[in-house]
Amino acid sequence: MKLSRRSFLVCAGGAFAARGGRLQSSPQSAKTRLILLGTAGGPTPKRTRAAPAQVIIAGGSAYVVDCGNGIARQLALARVPLPTIRHVLITHHHSDHNADYGTLLLLAWSSGLKTRIDTWGPAPLRRITGLFFDMSAPDLRVRELDEGKPPLQPLVQPHEIVGAGPVFEDVRVKVRCALVNHPLVKPAFAYRFDAPGRSIVISGDTSRSQNLIDLARGADVLVHEVLYLPAVDEIAGAGPDAANLKQHLINSHTSLSEVGKIAAEAGVKTLVLSHFVPAETPEVPDQVWLAAAKAHFSGEVIVGKDLMEI
Repeated sequence: MKLSRRSFLVCAGGAFAARGGRLQSSPQSAKTRLILLGTAGGPTPKRTRAAPAQVIIAGGSAYVVDCGNGIARQLALARVPLPTIRHVLITHHHSDHNADYGTLLLLAWSSGLKTRIDTWGPAPLRRITGLFFDMSAPDLRVRELDEGKPPLQPLVQPHEIVGAGPVFEDVRVKVRCALVNHPLVKPAFAYRFDAPGRSIVISGDTSRSQNLIDLARGADVLVHEVLYLPAVDEIAGAGPDAANLKQHLINSHTSLSEVGKIAAEAGVKTLVLSHFVPAETPEVPDQVWLAAAKAHFSGEVIVGKDLMEI
């Protein structure tokens, strides 16, 4: 895989030791945590679920995947200090996944961030980052003067991912990505984290993807988006663009009937359903999501909820 920067980020201090795809835990290292920050799918605000985002915490450092609207508050509710963020990864450039990308960086800085954050995702991530700093320049200048904060922009290092393969590794995690199927929004990525005690895969938005199955092979946890097909007509509505929206939903997402099969083929231990479409209208009972996924997968199935720790 080629990155916009030729070398991977390797954080100083300590050697990366892996066995069987996972980092080895030292006596001092706590179990890697996964918190679902937002589990709704789609660009509009929901009453019962927040926009897509999750955070992986390893060795006291936070690795954020996707930045849906309101992510900073969700991190606060999850009691994850914003200055502990070290990496932010974007799966693809749909607004429900990147709307608060810049805002998260700004609010982490407002909360006391003084250390580098590396951000990763498809092009034009670097341009998006630069435009956000242009837009925020008046606020940044005032806070630097009034509050003595270090300049934010030099702390943020964006990297554009152009293909599948290794993303980065440090003393806490090893991250790889795969290209997944999300028509009209390309490229779109899934990410795998191999960390102390466990491996975690985040699907991003995708229809059934063999690349994702291969990436998730043998993982402890697979967080996978899900679409309830019987609700597609109601979601699409009856407007002039209803047919196009219906086709987009079907082509770009994974049906509930397929998710369990994907988890089984990948041989994961736990399947976590997230990025629910529909998220609330029409309402689909948890038991419906659960039963359909379990029909094809004998491992643990979890119906994701906001702020749930897996």
